[in-house]
Amino acid sequence: MSFRSVVITTSSALALSAGMAMANSSVTVGMQLEPPHLDPTSAAAGAIDSVLYSNVFEGLTRFMGDGSVVPGLAKSWDISADGKTYTFHLQDGVMFHDGSAMDAEDVKFSLDRARAEDSTNAQKALFAGISDVMVVDPLTVKVSLSEPNGNFLFNMAWGDAVIVAPESIGDIKTNPVGTGAFKFAGWVQGDRIDLEKNASYWGTPAVLDKASFKFISDPTAAFAAMMAGDIDAFSGFPAPENLPQFEADPRFQVLVGSTEGETILSTNNKQPPFDNPKVRAALAHAIDRQAIVDGAMFGYGTPIGTHFAPHNPAYIDLTAQSAYDPDKAKALLAEAGFPDGFETTLHLPPPSYARRGGEIIAAQLAQVGIKAEITNVEWAQWLETVFRGKNFGLTIVSHTEPMDIGIYARPEYYFQYDNKAFQDLMTELNSTTDPAKRTEMLQTAQRIIADDHVNGYLFQLAALSVAKADLQGLWANAPTQATDLTAVSWSK
Repeated sequence: MSFRSVVITTSSALALSAGMAMANSSVTVGMQLEPPHLDPTSAAAGAIDSVLYSNVFEGLTRFMGDGSVVPGLAKSWDISADGKTYTFHLQDGVMFHDGSAMDAEDVKFSLDRARAEDSTNAQKALFAGISDVMVVDPLTVKVSLSEPNGNFLFNMAWGDAVIVAPESIGDIKTNPVGTGAFKFAGWVQGDRIDLEKNASYWGTPAVLDKASFKFISDPTAAFAAMMAGDIDAFSGFPAPENLPQFEADPRFQVLVGSTEGETILSTNNKQPPFDNPKVRAALAHAIDRQAIVDGAMFGYGTPIGTHFAPHNPAYIDLTAQSAYDPDKAKALLAEAGFPDGFETTLHLPPPSYARRGGEIIAAQLAQVGIKAEITNVEWAQWLETVFRGKNFGLTIVSHTEPMDIGIYARPEYYFQYDNKAFQDLMTELNSTTDPAKRTEMLQTAQRIIADDHVNGYLFQLAALSVAKADLQGLWANAPTQATDLTAVSWSK
């Protein structure tokens, strides 16, 4: 071997060593959807939480990977005997990423902003029961409720309830300033969002120095990027047909878990003919859930018959109430005055479960005479026309918010279901703390919306992620829509 070749080999080894060291302090995570903006407190887009939840923004409480709710910016709390007053004791020494202190005034600002009349918070109902927020001292805040709410600590763990500061709220959509273990470093729109380690973090510091979220919408491109090693992990991998190939490759690990994502054929209950319960029942019986799970998700997913997660102890299996029965669907349509069927619209946002599932559902509906005209829409367009504008007949979306059956008590919500008995039940549930009674009420709630066929209940979305074999600390399950990197590291 010549001297020259030794020098080249040694230099290459040094470069490789340096590259490995750099790789071991950073991670690039693929995601299918890019957030429309970066304020989790003013949009329904789960992609915002996927990037920012826990990483950049934190709430008084937070979800862990197993779904448990633990202290966050509040280290502890006292609950009054009547269940209507929560006194939160805040962590000491918490700083926002801009160097300002986080204190009780910021908590008051965040909760008051979320519940204000002009609030654009997508989950404003979480805060509706708050009657007053009072600053006791810089590290103590007292929250008064109009009625006891057994879900209150759970609600405060949502991404919509993170704590923000008045000083940085003006440009939060493009420059998010939180208190988390990572801080926002940059956003190349259409490509990626970069985070960097928060050296002044109040809690257990992140292991990684840098993290990037790379946006790859096309399932084929996602597979290619993962196989080439261009990305280290893909959260919510959009091509389940490729998972066996990753499972057989020792370079990778496949994480299969559960989510809170009820995937539904959302139905505009105020738009004729879907204001007719018989038409909604016909729609439900026209759907072959298992064919959708097999065809769109390659077998990954659990069929559901109501809006509730199967892994929740209060879940009841109501799939039989809307079993696949095309003949029954046709008979119901005839009874409703549509013997020849009708035409409607089917808006499909970008996720694979929607685009692939939508093609299958349109074909199934056509078999009973319902012609659904497919319109593929980008996420921002879906939020504008469907979620806010309510200008749709049918759409497919996975509701990834944790235990969110309460949305059916909101007549203004985009599928516009208005049932006073259900609304009263949810009001009673919120003021009930006894676990057995809460379970009974939740099961009654599941039956009501299944009986009314409010939406076409399809399947519970599986959490499917792919990562390099030596990446550790990723959540397998998705108790909320988040890619929590705060405990992620490389094993070598």
